Amino acid sequence: MTGMPILPAPRNEVELDELLSRPDPTAIRALAQHPGDVMVLGAGGKMGPSLARMLRRAADGADGRRDARRIIGVSRFSSTGVRAALDAVGVETRACDLSDADAVRDLPDAPNIIFMAGQKFGTRDAPAATWAANTAVPTLVATRFTRSRIVVFSTGNVYALTPVSAGGSKETDAPAPIGEYATSCLGRERIFEHFAAKHAVPLAIVRLNYATDLRYGVLVDIALAVQHREPVDVRMGYVNVIWQGDANARAIACLAHAALPPFVVNVAGTKALRVRDVAARFGKLLHRDPEFTGEEAPDALLSDTTLMCETLGPVAIPADWLVAAVAEWIAGGGALLGKPTSFQTRDGRF
Repeated sequence: MTGMPILPAPRNEVELDELLSRPDPTAIRALAQHPGDVMVLGAGGKMGPSLARMLRRAADGADGRRDARRIIGVSRFSSTGVRAALDAVGVETRACDLSDADAVRDLPDAPNIIFMAGQKFGTRDAPAATWAANTAVPTLVATRFTRSRIVVFSTGNVYALTPVSAGGSKETDAPAPIGEYATSCLGRERIFEHFAAKHAVPLAIVRLNYATDLRYGVLVDIALAVQHREPVDVRMGYVNVIWQGDANARAIACLAHAALPPFVVNVAGTKALRVRDVAARFGKLLHRDPEFTGEEAPDALLSDTTLMCETLGPVAIPADWLVAAVAEWIAGGGALLGKPTSFQTRDGRF
């Protein structure tokens, strides 16, 4: 892993949030092509706030003049701080339990929908709740918004583990999810596909892995293990990681590609990073000797990103920059979300 960072690393959360929500040309073009309000369902999660803010900035343009279209962020908003921050930048927020049919019915119409809601962690102990979040909620949304263009977040976990030498799963590969979480995510895709076909709704499905900013993500998990002198698990020996801002921009760009049959695209890092090499790099940056546990398997959860690069453009932030920025953030005591990714899990049990 070589190269120099292309931008100064954010020094605080204000700078980090600004960079995460900075729109790129593909996001701006997609909004220009599809006018009207945009509603983000699940806007209070890890990615939702920065994606909603990016939408607002992309709609307003470089001159900062407020565009008339509404950007609507919908979530339970258990954190009042997140809601207040979105309101402050011109994102209209609506508190809503998406599992409540009446509440979903009362949401305003919007010609453009980005669906980000879902559940992963806790599946092992409460699989029924995961299935409800990942299939019942999509049913309510898909039957409510039958005249909208919809982008749905999914996951690369719907694929089987693939040989590292093969370059990752392609969108044309048959899904082969491992475990209930991944299977329920495939269920989410199928629910949206079914109702999209029934109501002639343009649909795009974003199979994501793994988005990262400096407060959470695979790189943060590895860096924290190195810093705390804890063994780095290398059973899942290779990973894709993508800057959350790049993932946000590509999801927004998918508004321009939603279609029937659905446009399905892997959104992931363009390189397969070897976990052991990443840990060694963090060791040098954090002045620690990394320790390891487990043995690398010949396969891993990896995605081929050829279609993404061809249709949505190359990513702006390379992996080298991410590693260096994460190390600097953690060494400086930057804020963390405390939400490990469990990327090393190979049996699909989260």
